[in-house]
Amino acid sequence: MFFSNLIQSIRPTDRVLEIGPGTTPFPRANEFLEYDFDDHEEAIRQRGDPKNSPEFSGRKVTFYQGTQLPYVDGQFDYVIASHVIEHVEDPCTFMSEIFRVGGGRGYIEFPLPAYEYLYDFEVHKHFVWLDVDSATIRFVPKTILDPSPYRHITAELRNSFEMGWDDIVSNNLDFFFCGFEYEKPFEVSAHINLNLYNKRFTGNGLTRSRQIARKIQRLLG
Repeated sequence: MFFSNLIQSIRPTDRVLEIGPGTTPFPRANEFLEYDFDDHEEAIRQRGDPKNSPEFSGRKVTFYQGTQLPYVDGQFDYVIASHVIEHVEDPCTFMSEIFRVGGGRGYIEFPLPAYEYLYDFEVHKHFVWLDVDSATIRFVPKTILDPSPYRHITAELRNSFEMGWDDIVSNNLDFFFCGFEYEKPFEVSAHINLNLYNKRFTGNGLTRSRQIARKIQRLLG
């Protein structure tokens, strides 16, 4: 989760569910839901390859096989789903289930299309973005919009993470990822192309702090 500071509206009495916490469960979550992978290596791959298992600190963890969430309507007051929607088969059903068990309140975070085209992680099944004007999450299945012609390039870029060349992402998180809180259910819509995606860089990268950071990097390099 890159924007945990955006989670502002959890009340002291709220029952909070986190779905797919990866290796860093959110401290305020009361309970967790994890996909029940048959293969341990696949679980690691879905987490983005960190080998460490999450530390739940005695909080309840439920494992499930996907689709319908194993909870009754309104069992929770708030649901966190960070970097999960791009992994599921059907984002529309996934979000409707979240709204059903969580009363329509929660936080969601996901990578944006620019990130997918850079790195094209095979475990991500969709291009996802937020259409702010219509308050709609839109997605395009990768089976429709196949990035595989660039796979040899994205494979090389993925290797750059291991070499420490991830600053293009870490210095531009708002361009590569989206996270937001919501207080009521919103629309989720499937599409066949990225024509409605219009994210743009909002800064020129020439801020004083960035210039100083570059100078330090050159000195240390």
